[in-house]
Amino acid sequence: MSEQTQTTAPEQRASSPLKSLFSGAAARNLGLVLALLAILAVGMITAFDNFFNFGNALVILRQASIIGVISIGMTFVIISGGIDLSVGAVLALASVVGSLTAIQDIAKSSHWIVTVVVALLVGVGAGLINGVIIAYGKVAAFMATLAMMVGARGLAEVLANNRTLVVSDRDFLKAMNVDLLGVDILIWIFAAVAVAGWLLLNRTTFGRRTVAIGGNREAARLAGIKVKQHIMWLYALCGLTAGIAAVMILGRTNAGTSTHGNLYELDAIAAVVVGGTLLIGGRGTITGTVFGVLIFATLNNVFVQNNMSSSLQAIAKGAIIVIAVLLQQRFAVGRAKQGRLRPAGRQAPPA
Repeated sequence: MSEQTQTTAPEQRASSPLKSLFSGAAARNLGLVLALLAILAVGMITAFDNFFNFGNALVILRQASIIGVISIGMTFVIISGGIDLSVGAVLALASVVGSLTAIQDIAKSSHWIVTVVVALLVGVGAGLINGVIIAYGKVAAFMATLAMMVGARGLAEVLANNRTLVVSDRDFLKAMNVDLLGVDILIWIFAAVAVAGWLLLNRTTFGRRTVAIGGNREAARLAGIKVKQHIMWLYALCGLTAGIAAVMILGRTNAGTSTHGNLYELDAIAAVVVGGTLLIGGRGTITGTVFGVLIFATLNNVFVQNNMSSSLQAIAKGAIIVIAVLLQQRFAVGRAKQGRLRPAGRQAPPA
């Protein structure tokens, strides 16, 4: 038996780097790249002239930008083991408050940045309320954010009096419709939020604590992490991204309404899950989320270019989500088996 152990150990050591390469984040991102390339290939085959050009690429990125910003905040929440169903309604509320006549008058007499600050404060405030209820009130994240979703949407309807509020600040509209180097400002905002999210998750203590809480909340608490406080700030961060998205949609539509952001929470969750973030928490990447957003935006564009119905789009999107969840379950089962079969006295490799 000892000879067998000695002969197989070098083979295991030799194969472990290759195995880790094809089972880690790099492999998951490679799979997302291949999926995106496959969708691009379908678009070029079925609608080459309209699909394969720089203008259409900008259209895809512009359509992905608002959902993309929301998805960055959602990634942090899901990595921690939570979920936020209220982001679409919070976006609507922030857009309505930012376009109220009183806010517009203040912005005109001072600076258009007032509209931005108010929308961001509404988003952060709603997120903090979610965080306090979940962390300190010990209410399930699903129920707390569901209540916020209903309440925020209702408050937006009351404030807007079931009307569409037009943004009349020309300076704000001009700033939100400018092109930098030929690229829409909304795309730049998405890129900036994605980079900031990547740095926060991968290069700060905040990000490491988020992953630790999602992996094992009790172990994180015993390690000295202030779990409740951290969870509160995670939902505030998710609310902040909803506020940023509200500013973007105000600039794009020139109006605030309670119907903004309808079902955006589902699109964001779908993008995050397809991007490889585990619904049970403990693992996820900003890069994967960005690819998830681009996959859905490109898929929608392919359907539009081919004049296919929105019903077929929904079916395709649902199939992609199911496949992603099944792959997650397979990963979780494989990881559990690996943990049970690991020899005693041998530590698990670092994640």
